[in-house]
Amino acid sequence: MAELTDATDIRETVREKYAAAARAASTRAPGQAGAVELRSGCCGGAAGCSPADETGVFGATLYDEAARADVPDAAVSASLGCGVPTAVADLHEGETVLDLGSGAGADVLISARRVGRTGKAIGLDMTDEMLELARANAAEAGVENVEFIKGYLEDMPLDDGAVDVVISNCVINLSADKPRVIREAARVMKPGGRFAVSDVIADPDMDEQTRADMTAWTGCVAGALTEAEFRVALHDAGLEAVEIRETHRVHEHAGAAIIRARKPALR
Repeated sequence: MAELTDATDIRETVREKYAAAARAASTRAPGQAGAVELRSGCCGGAAGCSPADETGVFGATLYDEAARADVPDAAVSASLGCGVPTAVADLHEGETVLDLGSGAGADVLISARRVGRTGKAIGLDMTDEMLELARANAAEAGVENVEFIKGYLEDMPLDDGAVDVVISNCVINLSADKPRVIREAARVMKPGGRFAVSDVIADPDMDEQTRADMTAWTGCVAGALTEAEFRVALHDAGLEAVEIRETHRVHEHAGAAIIRARKPALR
């Protein structure tokens, strides 16, 4: 079992895993979209979950045909997420959307279509290989109201009050400092802005051996907050109207969930 050490090692291990997934996606043979990528799903093999391409608990199989419309197969096939946050974000024409840990860009491109030409979708990722893949997918789709920027979730390179909506697909759990990520998300949201993410929620009885396993961490399990911890982090960040709803199980000690909250409007 690969043991956890410090935050720097966690970040670098996560970065390398997703860089490898992006390289696999970029080098797939024509006509084989998804054949390689889905076996690199967020939770698979040694992490304790079945591979996403067989069970559908992680990855592209979670997207329905409507969500896939006008988005390159490569973007959806390379998804390593645990849900479809765009399905619950209630996006509107003209809004600015930020996707945390945007990966190959599927949720950014879906968001860009929904907010229209007067809106904008921004993808934030720390992995050069994923950013390159996402930009290629956006160019293939002909979507221009998008921007992919490099940065860390714990220190987002955006101004205060820059976005209407923050979304994320099974990424916050990978951070070594999840409360800071949520505070940063709240900071960059406009007053009245919305937080709508898919993520993994740990059961309160998750054992310490799983918690200490780096493979389970990069598999989106070991680093997950419990529902109670997520609620505290959201409230401490100043968000309200918190809703957490489990959608499906991804591990014997964890489930995928939709997490929503709102930044108070100016009074």
